[in-house]
Amino acid sequence: MTTGLLHVDGATVHFEQRGDGPLLFISQSGEGDARRTTDLVDALTDDFTVLTYDRRGLSRSVLDDPERPVTMADHADDAHRLLAHVADGPALMLGCSFGAVIGLHLAAHHGEQLDTLIAHEPVAPWLLDSEADAHRRELAELQELFATGGLTAALPAIAASLGIDPANADTEPDLTPQPMDEQRRTNFAHFITTEFTALRADPGCRDHLATTTTRILPAAGRTTPATVFDHQAAHRLGAVLDRPVLTLPGGHNGNTTHPRAWAAQLRTTLHTH
Repeated sequence: MTTGLLHVDGATVHFEQRGDGPLLFISQSGEGDARRTTDLVDALTDDFTVLTYDRRGLSRSVLDDPERPVTMADHADDAHRLLAHVADGPALMLGCSFGAVIGLHLAAHHGEQLDTLIAHEPVAPWLLDSEADAHRRELAELQELFATGGLTAALPAIAASLGIDPANADTEPDLTPQPMDEQRRTNFAHFITTEFTALRADPGCRDHLATTTTRILPAAGRTTPATVFDHQAAHRLGAVLDRPVLTLPGGHNGNTTHPRAWAAQLRTTLHTH
């Protein structure tokens, strides 16, 4: 594994590369940093050079000014600069949840940097037309719940919003533990307080998606309920692009609960395309 630091506008971004083959850039979900999907990366490194990173404000990616708001435009620019730094041609990209929104902005404004983007359940209210404001309010209510009750109150509500049922976890065996340590709690706090605000304020990039040179493949989890926000956003993206939605194993967090099955399907999908 090789690691590096990249100075960008307003932050220093930590990144990691492992494996051999075409460059596959993974932009993580939720509070996830570069090592969030370590089992998935392990299962992909025989076929791809996998690039992961800590989003600005998470773990080892330090903000120059922690009081300055972070926007989706900042995140998309960080991804753009990171690929410009490490890639020697159009990359493959997997974006999960929040990371899928970053991927859509990158494809919309720097489509030449991406060959293919798999966008798994983007948490993008702007994809949902008349329901958009309701989901922006939902994000604000989750932030208020965190402010008054902390992670103990907020995490079950966030899981329910995304269609995740912790009491009925369906996972592959022998996964690397992801304990709720102090660093992860700090990342969750940043995600909820700062990045939820970025999602609420994000105007989106819908008008640019039809003209991007990036092949965008919408994706959703097999067990994600059709009634929840993230599943609806994936299918609305499919409708915008007039493209079928890929079904991946597990639910919203299938990248961590079913990493080997995901790796097998990603390998087939990306080699096919």
